[in-house]
Amino acid sequence: MTVDVVLPCLDEAEALPWVLARIPPGWRAIVVDNGSTDGSAALAAELGATVVHEPRRGFGAACHAGLLASEAEFVCFCDCDASLDPGLLPGLVRRVADGSADLVLGRRRPTGAGAWPAHARAGNLALSWLLRRRTGLRLRDLGPLRAARREELLALGLSDRRSGYPLQMVVRAADAGWRVEEADVPYRPRTGRSKVTGTWKGTWQAVHDMRRVLDEPAPVGGGRP
Repeated sequence: MTVDVVLPCLDEAEALPWVLARIPPGWRAIVVDNGSTDGSAALAAELGATVVHEPRRGFGAACHAGLLASEAEFVCFCDCDASLDPGLLPGLVRRVADGSADLVLGRRRPTGAGAWPAHARAGNLALSWLLRRRTGLRLRDLGPLRAARREELLALGLSDRRSGYPLQMVVRAADAGWRVEEADVPYRPRTGRSKVTGTWKGTWQAVHDMRRVLDEPAPVGGGRP
């Protein structure tokens, strides 16, 4: 079983040593530098990660560049800010490998004050409710820690390159008939400043991007046979 871990990165030099040290042995870390100015790319390479440069700014652009650079049978995604522990990913991958699920998401469970700001949690809850209306999936979180098979992810044809990318992955997976499950994971206070949901403005922009994804029509006669 081969696994690549995609780590979208924008100025995360402070968190990188902890994150990369937690990558399971034998797995490949793909750090996708999205225009860092703090030396993140050079540090990641020094620490043994494969570094991919994605000049187009956007969370989705970075994640997809990492997916395209992956070669393993299984691909995981994890934030690069030390809020989530990539050492927990084997449990998610096992559920995909044994056939019990096609996509497994880490349901974030805050472990400290400030780990999940109220505005970010409110936006997540609203999107989870809208996702249920759109797809029928009863998910409680749209967390960034996730695992699936590489070839199946590529077949989803993901097109969002902004904050809507994680949601689009779930929506298109549901439309394709995937079994999508959650697993509880601890959520730590992040290292450094959030580039997406650290403020009400950032959260609003992320929700706006995701609402656009939810407005995509479901394919007629889609899904697995």
